[in-house]
Amino acid sequence: MFRQPVLRQSVHRRVPRRSTLSLLILLVIAAGIALAQTAAQPPVKIEKAGAAGNIARGKYIVEGVAVCGQCHTPRDSNGNFDRSRWLQGAPVPYMPAKPNSDWPINAPRIGGTPPASDADMIKLLMTGIWSDGNRLRLPMPGFRMDRSDAEAVVAYLRSVTPNQ
Repeated sequence: MFRQPVLRQSVHRRVPRRSTLSLLILLVIAAGIALAQTAAQPPVKIEKAGAAGNIARGKYIVEGVAVCGQCHTPRDSNGNFDRSRWLQGAPVPYMPAKPNSDWPINAPRIGGTPPASDADMIKLLMTGIWSDGNRLRLPMPGFRMDRSDAEAVVAYLRSVTPNQ
């Protein structure tokens, strides 16, 4: 008498191909929706007239929250901010704990005429990504502001003039 052969069941279950294909299709659709939403964002425009409230909000964020002046404003011989050169660029006052050849020596001018277009500055403040597609170097924080805060910051930065 012959016995029926016993088929071993695998310890690992295989995922049916239909489920894998469905998951792949869902991921592609989700990526397409996310891309479409990013592309559908309204163009960046910062109001020039009547933007006093936006500028005040930007000033609050720049001076009170993000404290941009810590790195982007030169200091006098006593270590106080030189308000006549507010946000006009300065030597970075901090050094890394470990030597780092990529550490910036100077922080750029951001007041008056920021170093990039409004759209690029807003993108930077919302994503932490610079106009060349790279993240900024430390010690610059990778901000994740919402659009209205980023627009307010850019409006304030544009309103800053040396010798204020």
